Amino acid sequence: MIHPALIPGASLLAGIIILVFPKVLNYIVALYLILVGVLGLMHFFNMPAA
Repeated sequence: MIHPALIPGASLLAGIIILVFPKVLNYIVALYLILVGVLGLMHFFNMPAA
């Protein structure tokens, strides 16, 4: 189980980092898209997530 404060805390931290270092947003978006794509393909091919 994920602690209830973990996701809002991570969002807040990510927002502050993006405000301080705007170029980091490119990497965050790219990593998110890659992760969603890989997980989507794993689901499509019925491969169990690690």
